Amino acid sequence: MEIRPFRGWRYRMGIGGDVSNLIAPPYDVLNQKDKDDLLSRSDRNIVAVDLPYVPPKDVGPDEVYQQAAVKLNEWKSSGVLFQEEVPALYAYEQTYRWAGKNYTRRAMICGIRATELGKDVIPHEHTFAGPKADRLKLTEYTRTQLSPIFGFFNDPQSTVSNLLWSAAESKPALQGILRDVTEKLWVVTAEGAIAEITKALRDVPAFIADGHHRYTTAMNYSAKLRDSGQINVDHEANFVMFCLVARDDPGLLVLPTHRIVRGLKETFSVPAMIERCPEFSWERCSVDDADLRNPDAFLSKYGSGATAFMGADPAEIWIARLTKTQVMDEATPQELPVWRKLDVAIVHKLIIDLALEPWRTSDLVIDYTPDGRAVLAACSSGRGQLGICLQGTPLNSVEQIALAGASMPHKSTYFYPKLATGMVLKPLD
Repeated sequence: MEIRPFRGWRYRMGIGGDVSNLIAPPYDVLNQKDKDDLLSRSDRNIVAVDLPYVPPKDVGPDEVYQQAAVKLNEWKSSGVLFQEEVPALYAYEQTYRWAGKNYTRRAMICGIRATELGKDVIPHEHTFAGPKADRLKLTEYTRTQLSPIFGFFNDPQSTVSNLLWSAAESKPALQGILRDVTEKLWVVTAEGAIAEITKALRDVPAFIADGHHRYTTAMNYSAKLRDSGQINVDHEANFVMFCLVARDDPGLLVLPTHRIVRGLKETFSVPAMIERCPEFSWERCSVDDADLRNPDAFLSKYGSGATAFMGADPAEIWIARLTKTQVMDEATPQELPVWRKLDVAIVHKLIIDLALEPWRTSDLVIDYTPDGRAVLAACSSGRGQLGICLQGTPLNSVEQIALAGASMPHKSTYFYPKLATGMVLKPLD
């Protein structure tokens, strides 16, 4: 990949300034209540610009994007935001707690040349037209990339990490707390370190962990400007803001995304579903013995591929493992062998698509959550008829499928925690 530093826009704060009330989670995990809550802390919260239309699943009216651009320009002209004097890379650190354990994840924010997917930048998900239209409209009006794409890369000798953090100052330029995650940002302007990092990454691809729609939007935006002759190949709009994490970073957690199924016929029950699934082994477990705060650890005791199912009266949980693997080979011959072994692929093909067929209705809905306790709560309250808790998808499976040019099943991964929006903004003009 070709990376380069950029002159980012940041909130004007003193060294180590607290931006807790100014930053926000990524736009696509927020609803109107979330937006209102963030703006109640400060009317200068970045969400005022980053989420002009709710929900952002399709493009909104032009005026909401125009208003977002006006607000952003007001912040720039009034000094709420200021631009870096020289191009920089940014060292970014998140510290958090998950399942009783403390983690630190370190990353680098930089620009990466926007190229066709598959070589320097490798995806693992499909994208949808609606969200891309929303992000493109916002980009066209603001001419700014408001949040980084989340990527990971191979750095087995920690070469890039050592260069970056050796060049970072002792005190962060910004820090804050967002949803119990401590966020810190350092500005790295040392030309020697930047040159060495750029060289070290020249032949290393970036895998997209989160942000496929934003990357495709940035790629389309720059291509449109080049095709119309408005920019050349060296223009800033050709470079997409990425937050890169080394794949071996101990803080790079890939959590499972669990399923809550509703809209089935009233005759549905988990025991009846089990009768239709002889290719699985099934084992009962009491709810009291199931630690759904950390389904990964709970399910790993039952072995690789173990998945938990619960019904609307979840006094018991059923643990399933696929024992007749040839069934997936026969059901999905067009898919890669590594794809057929994914827990989430097995669940969707053999359970949701096939086993649930007698109870399927046109109202069937699948909700997604990384919180195992939320699955149990939905089933206990009757909001969910079938809850499914999975183990996390191994990162090497994501890599293998991405490198083969294939796509993961929908909602296969949940890279935790999400990146904060508003730590630094990247100009595209």
